[in-house]
Amino acid sequence: MAWKTRHFFIFVLLTLQAGAVLAQKESKLDFSGYIKYLQTIQFDKFGEDWMSESLFHNRLNFKYYASDQFIIALGMRNRFIYGDFVKSFPQYTTLIGRDPGFVDMSFNWSTGYSYVFNTTIDRLYVDWQKGNFQARVGRHRINWGMNLIWNPNDVFNAYSYFDFDYEERPGTDALRLQYYTGYTSSAEFVYQLGDSIEAMSFMGLYRFNRWNYDFQFLGGYSKNDLVLGVGWSGDIKGGGFRGELTWFYGPDSLKVKKIGQLVASVSGDYTFKSSLYLQFSMIFNSRGSTGKAGFPNPAIFLSYSSAKYLTLSKLDLFGQVSYQFTPLITGGFASIYNPFDQSSFMGPLLTYSLSDNIELMFSGQVFLGEAGTEFGGVGKLLYLRFRWSF
Repeated sequence: MAWKTRHFFIFVLLTLQAGAVLAQKESKLDFSGYIKYLQTIQFDKFGEDWMSESLFHNRLNFKYYASDQFIIALGMRNRFIYGDFVKSFPQYTTLIGRDPGFVDMSFNWSTGYSYVFNTTIDRLYVDWQKGNFQARVGRHRINWGMNLIWNPNDVFNAYSYFDFDYEERPGTDALRLQYYTGYTSSAEFVYQLGDSIEAMSFMGLYRFNRWNYDFQFLGGYSKNDLVLGVGWSGDIKGGGFRGELTWFYGPDSLKVKKIGQLVASVSGDYTFKSSLYLQFSMIFNSRGSTGKAGFPNPAIFLSYSSAKYLTLSKLDLFGQVSYQFTPLITGGFASIYNPFDQSSFMGPLLTYSLSDNIELMFSGQVFLGEAGTEFGGVGKLLYLRFRWSF
């Protein structure tokens, strides 16, 4: 699709959206969002040079209920980023402005030596529902994941665990058709738009409940791969038990072995009466490395992940503990370990609710390992975030 055609399409969609908002009655419009300030400090060794970055992040969400069956939605994020990261990484502004969707809806309004101002529209869709049938077209999130950390079934909107400041996750330019076959079962079909057959997806999924477990089976074609997957979510004696397996068969998956690529993740979690929460998870990637996995660089946090490469290692292990100290203060600690190259990640977290809609967060991301390992070479990052939701 040509550049002018894409932007004309955006213009038409935004014009229709604006017209709908202006014509609406107040009771039919939902508006929400937040304003965040995130300060980041990065260093390798505490006594050496520090790098800093400041991010002002504003999100706006609009939903217009044209009727009981018809909804128009628009969601965008506006970010002003300045500091050492922009100066030090030549591709930083390009990654910030990157939009992997069929329609380019990410705009770097202004860039400079040490700053970038970007707007990204990650939700713009029309939703229609009648009886047991629902259709949605545009940019929206298609969440097929059932696990809590790694989601091999999430073939449309896979994301990096380390990108913690993007709670909404990216959207997909697609047509989604759903039919609810029962109270706990549904079937759906998704067509993801693309400039070529290699960039398109045609996927189907069926969900149902059996033995107090939610199951799903998925299959189809996604970006040059034949895909089959299964996922489940339930509990064992009050503790959550979840898992996902996805098999990819295509030119890229066959480079090493002719049996394709399997990505699988299993997790368990439990909440005690005291509010103490424990979680454990593991992920297996049949194409992953059993040596030094090689984490590219800190810019990976800005990239969109693929369900095929949620880890570069053949196996990663995850553990997390959190506890609500008071109704206003919650603390936690998470860790990921690569048993092959002995690299690791540690993530402490402390949140303080100043009010119902104001939150203060302190967190860190500590990456340990030799050069060339999965988590080596990134260093240590400390975060301070202030968030006001409205």
